[in-house]
Amino acid sequence: MYGKAFAPEYRGSLEDLSVNASLEEVLAKAVEQQRRAELAGSALDSAHAGLAVAEASRRLGLVAEAERAWKASYRAAREAGDQGAMAWAVWSGGTLARQRGELALARRWLTIAAALAERGGDVVARGYSLAGLAETGRIQGDYEAVGALHEQLLAEARRRGEARHTVWALEGIAQMHRNSGSYDTALAMFEEAAEIAGGTDDARGHAWALRGIADVLSLRGGTARALALLSEAEGTCRRMKLVSALAYNHKMRGNVLFRAGRYAEAEECYRGALAEFEEMAEPRGAALARLGLVKSRARLGHDPAATAAELDDLHRTLGRIGLLHAREMVEAARAELGLSPAGARPAA
Repeated sequence: MYGKAFAPEYRGSLEDLSVNASLEEVLAKAVEQQRRAELAGSALDSAHAGLAVAEASRRLGLVAEAERAWKASYRAAREAGDQGAMAWAVWSGGTLARQRGELALARRWLTIAAALAERGGDVVARGYSLAGLAETGRIQGDYEAVGALHEQLLAEARRRGEARHTVWALEGIAQMHRNSGSYDTALAMFEEAAEIAGGTDDARGHAWALRGIADVLSLRGGTARALALLSEAEGTCRRMKLVSALAYNHKMRGNVLFRAGRYAEAEECYRGALAEFEEMAEPRGAALARLGLVKSRARLGHDPAATAAELDDLHRTLGRIGLLHAREMVEAARAELGLSPAGARPAA
């Protein structure tokens, strides 16, 4: 049903790059191709290479480099008069904005990218742009607004046999079910995503699916199996240099250990994940790692008043980013630890 997974963001002379190529390899080849395209005076080839530079840089956590690269790709695509290439560049910019916690800007760029793709007749770029909009709404916790769009994109991806996009949509919908408490449905969808990704050689999608499976199993008390799956996924992240995915893997390991009552180990995982997120300037991940760190320290005897103050600060931070579901997680943490929003001592 599904063909081998491919990376449509690697375009032109770079389209033969494997979806599983290490990001350092992609970046090196893309920079070299960009140099050649500029020497040859080929604006379109330069746009394609710049897109690959932007995406590899973004996934490696090189935020400033990614920002420069997607804008250079857009300028080259505009010079070439190729609206599809323009759409891909703006899609990259929108994805970067989401990664940096600039969600309103992400929606703006992704909306523009979808319109450019539609005018340029690039069905895949349109799908990726709409997927970006759906994911932005999902991480904000606005499930009602984006649930139907996720389902629509899943149906389109299945119809076209696009394995990588099908895996993405399954994982997104599964995450919404998991956050809504529908664990059976979430687990089934994460498992289907893992099966499709494994069968189509999509290592990145497989690693994310394993993380989702581990999360649900952990919620049901399956700590050992969850940790084993996270270790398997971590190997993929390290091999491909998936910096952001690796940080989220470490944050999830902290979640699993915390649920098992292994608070000192959880604190260590959260602290490491926080450092990774801060290094790549990813505020959403940093805030979630901070939340886990605060909860772990509280369980290890940290001063309750200081814990309440940290939770208040996190609540404000998540509000600025616009993460509705994560703010609910802070409220749940307050209740779990017996703290009031005003920074009071634990309730009797």
